[in-house]
Amino acid sequence: MNFAPTAKALLAGVALLTSVCSYPLAAQPAEPVQPASASVQEHKPRNIVFILIDDLRYDGMGFLQPQLHTPAIDRLARGGTYMPNTLVTSSLCSPSRATILTGMTARNHGIVDNTDSSEEGLTFFPAYLQQAGYSTAFIGKWHMGATTDAPRAGFDKWVSFKGQGEYYPNPDARPGRETNFNVDGVEVPQRGYITDELTDYAMNWLESERDPDKPFMLYLSHKAVHSDPLPPPRYAGQYDNVTFDLPASSANTPENNEGKPMWVYNQRNSWHGLDFFYNSNMSMQEYLRYYYSTLSAVDDSVARILAYLEENDLEDDTLVVFTSDNGYLIGDHGLIDKRNAYQPSVQVPMLVYAPGSVPAGAVNPGRIRNLDFAPTFLSLAGVDLPPQFEGHNAWPLMSGEISPEQWHPDDFVYEYYWEWTFPMTPGTFAIVRDNLKYIQYYGIYDTEELYNLADDPEEMHNLIDDPAYLDAKVTLRQALFDQLTDADGRHVIPYTRRYSRGSVRRMEGGTRAADFPDSWYVEPNRADRLDDIFPDSPAKLEAHERGEPLVALPVLGTGNNTVESASEALEE
Repeated sequence: MNFAPTAKALLAGVALLTSVCSYPLAAQPAEPVQPASASVQEHKPRNIVFILIDDLRYDGMGFLQPQLHTPAIDRLARGGTYMPNTLVTSSLCSPSRATILTGMTARNHGIVDNTDSSEEGLTFFPAYLQQAGYSTAFIGKWHMGATTDAPRAGFDKWVSFKGQGEYYPNPDARPGRETNFNVDGVEVPQRGYITDELTDYAMNWLESERDPDKPFMLYLSHKAVHSDPLPPPRYAGQYDNVTFDLPASSANTPENNEGKPMWVYNQRNSWHGLDFFYNSNMSMQEYLRYYYSTLSAVDDSVARILAYLEENDLEDDTLVVFTSDNGYLIGDHGLIDKRNAYQPSVQVPMLVYAPGSVPAGAVNPGRIRNLDFAPTFLSLAGVDLPPQFEGHNAWPLMSGEISPEQWHPDDFVYEYYWEWTFPMTPGTFAIVRDNLKYIQYYGIYDTEELYNLADDPEEMHNLIDDPAYLDAKVTLRQALFDQLTDADGRHVIPYTRRYSRGSVRRMEGGTRAADFPDSWYVEPNRADRLDDIFPDSPAKLEAHERGEPLVALPVLGTGNNTVESASEALEE
């Protein structure tokens, strides 16, 4: 199967859907301007069921991969709209979840990695729904403020756990690592398989705990399919006879490595690299069999929720959103997991289901971000958006009120701040505009990247030094810098306290360190020694094409760079 987000892959995997348009998945609307304003919903407030999966790859659903068995998720696709161009502004659990909950970017909400970042001063969007008369529930993985699972403001019902949680209860866990849930402030032992038990809590709230006279918002946040994924017994061995296709870029070949930064090659043999992923010798094939059989329990969860809505005549009044906090690489460019700015890391699955309001069996290529979820939910409730929200109401796009051609999103801006815990991925900033993606890295000695996603959706051909893209490179560098300011207009690189050396191990006998690009190796004493630190420009390019420096700097003691020449200049 072709894992690139192209029209060919879409047509092969979404035969059961009727597309609302014929864009390829990577297509971006033309000019990045503010979306058209949408009227506040005039109908009664809509119920919202938000189902968040952890680390689900953008194409990890049966209607895109026929070998997968996800009938309930596929039902969402048949009865709703698939939005393949949904992206996360930070591809890491805690920052992404904070963006969803606050409607703010990581540089503003301040939760920049998976350590115990402070939530002080943050307001989570369900609090606004609660104030507007909604019954609200959070059930599942919170993963912010990892040392506490205490209830947060904005939720009438709270069921969560510390950190990542466990797929199965562990009665022998050491003190402080017990497999407990926090249920409305009370520690309750985990009794069974986590996906099923979280769904039990969600169903109980829907059926008997919420106020039936109020609209409701259920935020169901699954641990699945985060590493290390373990399925329930009923799905053990489900995919033992399936062979999954891996991306072509997973192969360690000169062609695949050409133009890529050194950190990408160096990461192959690391915790987040295909050759030594999670420091194990498991093959990606074996891992995916666990990964997708774990997803089957999530599909059962979706089926139970849809059955409840149908049996209680709530489908017409409820919006169901199914998505993931991050994407997931399965060997793309030799990498696994997420964090970086490549498409499989930032692109997430997104299904929107609201019979009668959202087109059924449709594919909508309009680009939205996790930053836009909270504004959309509040707009559906008729709630004015608070001033700190940075995203936009995407309901007009989701509902078909406006076409993808009329939806003009902001530039997609990506931020990832380096973590000492997993130091193999550098600080990463990126911007996408008009199908061009520019990526730069912070604090490392490496190359930038520039890709034309329309022609190269798999991001294989780095155009950063292509003279034809000089103007685009310069423009996107400036736009990225301008847009990465925080609410106070500052450019700040946050970091958190270090406790150890981090996950730095590499497999014995595995891939060694990368070499610098050939073009970086030059002879000594060149007159253009300083040119690389002057801004790129047409004048600089033209000078180099003539074989001349933009700014000549002879080596100390030669040419006009001597004591004698300096003295002569003073005398003149």
